[in-house]
Amino acid sequence: MTPDNKISRIQELVYEIRVGEVMQKDVVTISPQTQMSNLRGILRKERISGAPVMDGDELVGIISIEDFIKWLADREEDCPISEKMSKDVQTLYADEPLTQAVNKFERFGFGRFAVVDRQTTKLLGIITKGNIVEGLLKKLEIDHFKEEEEVYRRRVEHFFEDILADKIVLLFQYDVVGRDFKRAGEGASRLKTSLKRLGLDPQVVRRVAIATYEAEMNLVIYTKGGKIRARVEPQEIYVKVADSGPGIPDVQKVLQPGYSTAPEWVRNLGFGAGMGLNNIQKCATKMDLRSELGKGTQLHIRIETKDGALSETK
Repeated sequence: MTPDNKISRIQELVYEIRVGEVMQKDVVTISPQTQMSNLRGILRKERISGAPVMDGDELVGIISIEDFIKWLADREEDCPISEKMSKDVQTLYADEPLTQAVNKFERFGFGRFAVVDRQTTKLLGIITKGNIVEGLLKKLEIDHFKEEEEVYRRRVEHFFEDILADKIVLLFQYDVVGRDFKRAGEGASRLKTSLKRLGLDPQVVRRVAIATYEAEMNLVIYTKGGKIRARVEPQEIYVKVADSGPGIPDVQKVLQPGYSTAPEWVRNLGFGAGMGLNNIQKCATKMDLRSELGKGTQLHIRIETKDGALSETK
């Protein structure tokens, strides 16, 4: 296998880091009554390329340098920012994993997103692609000096070898609640932490974490909930994700990259891009999807622990 088949630490981090950890909290906001002719001075003074437009405590739009340039090019008369701002405001929640921000940047092509509190919708910050890059680099720098992974590795380095038995199996189970986006990803995160503490190869842990996260999100989005069961053996990790949801009408179609049946409100949250199962396939040594209408779906994921479990998508 080529190095491209490996899951990088950066790919892992976009599932691990939350939007609130990398967003810019000291946000410059602009009033909708501000004139367009004053926008350039504000952006230059604050050294920003765009800002949320706030009418009191309410987020009513986003204004950017691109909006200003277009206004200049059209040679229109001066007017309030409210007439030129983007009113269809797409936001992110501070507690969402960074992968949702990446998905939304790719889908909408925006330069920035306002970040709000999930419960109150209060503006908490703003996030740009630059914030994401800066946050990832900072985390990588911390990781470079962090010895926690090696401490765990030394602590349980010979975990399987030290147990005297003909066969060793560790079982983990996580209950997932449907439509609970605030807790979405908790099961995958807890499993990842457990596997790290067992001293497993970081490449294996990353593959399991990403595959399990994507599977967990499918439970949250499309069903009333389900269970994630992981079986850890010396040579492989086997994950079974099951629900009693509506089932999938066409299993082969949902395996196509980009195909999604997610409703628009789910897409607006940054989910349902149709790449979840494809991402799982890339992480798995083998993946099997079984579904029956009206009875539910079962997803079986096998990841070998040998040599970092390079994917052999089947």
